[in-house]
Parts: sequence; C-alpha cells; structure tokens
Amino acid sequence: MPSAQQPAKRLQTGNGREGGSMTRTHIIVLPGGGYAEHAPHEGEPVADWLRSIDVQASVFRYPLNVRHPVPLRALRAEIRRRRAEGAQRVGVVGFSAGGHLAGMAALAPGADTDEAVQFAVLGYPITSMETETYRPSRLILLGEDAGPELRRSTSLDALVTPQSPPFFIWHTAEDAYVPPEHTYRLASALAANDVPHAVHVFPHGPHSLGLARGAGDAAIWTTLARHWIHEQVRA
Repeated sequence: MPSAQQPAKRLQTGNGREGGSMTRTHIIVLPGGGYAEHAPHEGEPVADWLRSIDVQASVFRYPLNVRHPVPLRALRAEIRRRRAEGAQRVGVVGFSAGGHLAGMAALAPGADTDEAVQFAVLGYPITSMETETYRPSRLILLGEDAGPELRRSTSLDALVTPQSPPFFIWHTAEDAYVPPEHTYRLASALAANDVPHAVHVFPHGPHSLGLARGAGDAAIWTTLARHWIHEQVRA
C-alpha cells in the first residue's frame, strides 16, 4: 500500500444561527473511502445538510494512505483549531472509514482537553480492526503485519469507557462491505458502559449511502439524527 502522506484539507461549508448554543458548536464531517480516498457524496453534501439544520459544519479531508496514528493526529489538530476559533463543543460525523476515524477521535486515549469530542454520529462505520471484514482499510491503516495489540487498540469497541461521549450510529443489514456486525460490536460496548447512544439498523440498502435520499427506510436517518444532534448541541 502507498505510504506517502497526503496533506489534510478542510472545507468550510456553512454556519449556524447567530448566537446561542448552535454557534458555539462545530461539527467536523469525515467522508469514507477506505482510508484510500474521500467519497465526495459523504463530504460537502453532509455539511450542507448540517447547515440546513442550523449547525456549523466543515469537511475535513484527513490524510490518506498513511499509517495510524497519522489520521488521528491530523484530526485532533483540526479539533484544536476549531476550538481556537471559538467552538466550545465539537462533534464529529463520519462514514465508513471516516466513521472509524471519528470514533477514534471520540474514544482513543491521549486526547488533550481542547481535542475532546462531545458527540459522534457514525454511518455504517468500520469499528473493529480485529475482524476480517473490510480488510483493505486495515491494511492501509495498520499494515500487513499488525499484531493483536495494535488491532485491539484501534478497535472502537475496545476503547469505550463510562466517560465516553454519546454516539448515534446507523447501518443497513444488507451492507456487504462493512457488515452490521461492526455497529453491533460498538453498540454492545456502549451499552455495557452505560454510554448514551442511539442505534438504527435499517433492513435494506447497500454500503456508502451517504445522506441516503431516496434509499427507502434508511432515508429517515437524517430526521432521526437531526433531533439527536440538536439534543447534543443544547446539552
């Protein structure tokens, strides 16, 4: 796999209402793409949707084709930057591999206070590096010879503690690339640690639905997430 680091890029795509808790919250959107690319439909359109529900948002194009912890360090630097610009609460929205990175930012130890994530929304996320499903992402992020300890330390379900932030997770039962097992594993760990969470697994739909407009039952995820996000913003 390529190992040359690509510089992280960010794109500001909207502002919330003036004043109040909305403008003190910033959500960072992390597109999927297997840690090899950034899926366009999981980036700017999602940030535009967040703007439409009065939440400040930006897309962060984290480094690709690099080993852990490079993407996590880049995202934490972006969170610090948003805090320096005035954000009091930072949330993350991530899809597939971007969902894994969002979860790492929310759960992995070692974050400073100004790198903390207050809530996370994950769409069909890769949550475990211990399974053999969606192996290409693991090979890019961890390498061919990653040992059990490294794979465990980058599996979201292994990082949950009672102090973890709230999660909203959605998936489809028909996802052939990242099976819903990934969501179930994380949800079980959240429940075991009494971490507030919402989980929605829809019966139909492929991987990489993004906003899922016109995708049947899964299309309702944005309505469900809107109410949940507003609860987090006003917490």
